Amino acid sequence: MHDRAGRLRRRLRALRPHPPTPLIQALAAFDCPGVAQVVHWRGNHSSSVFGVVVAIRTITVGLAQRHPIEGAVLREAASVAHRLGARFVEAGYEVQTVRLATQPVFGQVPDLAEYAARLQHVMDEEGIGYLSLGPGQAARPGFDLDQLAGIADMLAACEALSCTVQIGTSEHGVRAAAAVAAARVVGELAAATPKGVGNFRFAVLAEVGPGHPFFPAAYHEGPGAFSLGLQSAGVVAEALSGIPGELDPAKITERVRGALTEQVLPVVRLAEKLATEVGLPFAGIDLSPAPHGDTSIGRAIEHAIAGPFGAPGTLSAAAAITQALRSVQVSRVGYCGLMLPVMEDTTLARAWESGGIDLHQLLAYSAVCGTGLDTVPLPGDTPVEEVARILMDVAALAVRLRKPLSARLFPVPGAGPGDRTDFGSPYLVDVRLPG
Repeated sequence: MHDRAGRLRRRLRALRPHPPTPLIQALAAFDCPGVAQVVHWRGNHSSSVFGVVVAIRTITVGLAQRHPIEGAVLREAASVAHRLGARFVEAGYEVQTVRLATQPVFGQVPDLAEYAARLQHVMDEEGIGYLSLGPGQAARPGFDLDQLAGIADMLAACEALSCTVQIGTSEHGVRAAAAVAAARVVGELAAATPKGVGNFRFAVLAEVGPGHPFFPAAYHEGPGAFSLGLQSAGVVAEALSGIPGELDPAKITERVRGALTEQVLPVVRLAEKLATEVGLPFAGIDLSPAPHGDTSIGRAIEHAIAGPFGAPGTLSAAAAITQALRSVQVSRVGYCGLMLPVMEDTTLARAWESGGIDLHQLLAYSAVCGTGLDTVPLPGDTPVEEVARILMDVAALAVRLRKPLSARLFPVPGAGPGDRTDFGSPYLVDVRLPG
């Protein structure tokens, strides 16, 4: 089994090798072990009528087994993930990463730090740079918040691993003490990892269920399955680049739906075929148009409103795009909403620096579309209590609207209001911190 995984990785590296993309360079900067073996797989897919071909950001394999998971089970899952990646590449698609997601680990193993180190070792051997250990379900009144105390040290030591904390659900409401405990983890990760990048692999959730392919929110429940997440912000921007006249939400929805349907249907058909081939069900696809740098969802919205991101009409355009995502007739999983990560999208970063958007506007937009607050920079000395209140705002909105939202906040060590971040990574856009 291990030899087969090695053969698959060698086969992938032989398939139309490309120079490293900005994504691979950035993830290498985060020292994600094995990522360089998977990020730059690229086939030779023909162009669409819209001129942009969708990339597959992630193939995420969900494991059915409860923790502790044996190394042989992880190796088999990794082998399946590599096999799926190879087959998509053969079909002509760019596959940026393959990932594994498990059931929530908290409360399942006696020594989480030791167990995490063993998982990291297997991921290193198998060339998998992403393994999600799921959320601590801290919204539940009986969840012991002391279980969260070791998260920062674990993620700092094990760079392929990610996890989350869920602080709000419609069943239990928002647990304030859990928000404070999660805020402490955010601060500890900022201090324990270079320039605070450990928070790239940690998020705080509310109303987020299993089956999301995007990290760090991904976790799994039930029988094993795989899901897909796309990097499709460029497809949306291309669809809206020539939209005429005044803001027209119906026209936005129509054009985006058409562009995504054209791109996504062949991907889904192939995924369904491969599910039979590898013996693992296909759960569905998250149509959230993940951006990356100049492949910008912010730019798409600027096309739609004929103005800068954050101007009047931004929320309306965001709602119209989300309506398009949720009307594409395929098996959907995950958020299927707009992602607005401040430091992963050059247009959003520019709007943040100019004061065109702020944290509260982003939260308002998430009421009609996306994933909450993502890669939002904060001064390094932001008090735990303030971070906790931000997290409770996100959770309150998620619970009230019964929609999944998350928060990935980046306190920047040593930086204060007005200072510019210096991550030194082409994957994160450096911005000035709010004054």
